[in-house]
Amino acid sequence: MQVVAQALDDIIATLRPLTVEWKDDVATRVIAKLEALPRKASYAESDVVALLDDDFDDGLLICRLFLGLSADSFRGALSDALGEKGSGVTRYRRDRTGFLEGLLGLGILEAMTAEVNRPARWSDVLVERLRSGRGSAISGQRRGRSVEDFSEALVRKVFGNSYSVRCSFTGARGKAAKCDIAIPSKAAPRIVIESKGYGATGSKQTDIIGDIEKIIAAKRQDTALLFFTDGVTWKQRRSDLKKIVEYQNNGDIMRIYTYAMADQFEADLRQLKREMGL
Repeated sequence: MQVVAQALDDIIATLRPLTVEWKDDVATRVIAKLEALPRKASYAESDVVALLDDDFDDGLLICRLFLGLSADSFRGALSDALGEKGSGVTRYRRDRTGFLEGLLGLGILEAMTAEVNRPARWSDVLVERLRSGRGSAISGQRRGRSVEDFSEALVRKVFGNSYSVRCSFTGARGKAAKCDIAIPSKAAPRIVIESKGYGATGSKQTDIIGDIEKIIAAKRQDTALLFFTDGVTWKQRRSDLKKIVEYQNNGDIMRIYTYAMADQFEADLRQLKREMGL
């Protein structure tokens, strides 16, 4: 495979936004339950019981959305209200009266009444809370996973099932490091691929440098390291991306790819397959 020195600006020019659906199965299910919830002038304990008995986790999430609390804040408030005997489904089944007393003490009935009877469509408010809280985390996970899945699909196209995915590989002198894909296997990889996508700036874009450095330290010198990434937020983390480009220019990373370079990625995989006899 031809050795090239990539330029930071050339890579940045190929970056694109990573747009994903923020809803997962839980969010879709909870939204349906919110929309089906009957509108009342006031709510009673029996309404909360109906939510928890239908599906405890969904019911508790709906209660949290009505209260407008983050997952951590709600967990802490509920634990304080219930004491040291637990705040999960086992406690609910064992001590329904005590559990409901603690939960209602957080003001859930008043919150339900206030939210449902707002002039605006009440479910929109709760769905927005779900999107901005749980949905934000899901979007981040899916952005990263979409890049991993895309690069893996191209690897499968070229190598069939002769690869290990999301594993720890064994490199030089028995050293080990984690990677997204090891070809043909994690026991004796000739090609190692790390793939990450970003839709928001943050420490994870710095953390990937540490992950790459661990791979470089562990892999054999004749093992090719490829890095597949995308997301326009790299433009706000130029210094981090510049460090990765420096590793490529120094020969530690063979090539850096983005979605716009997918054809090149596949072509390079095929050439490496021929050159390495894989």
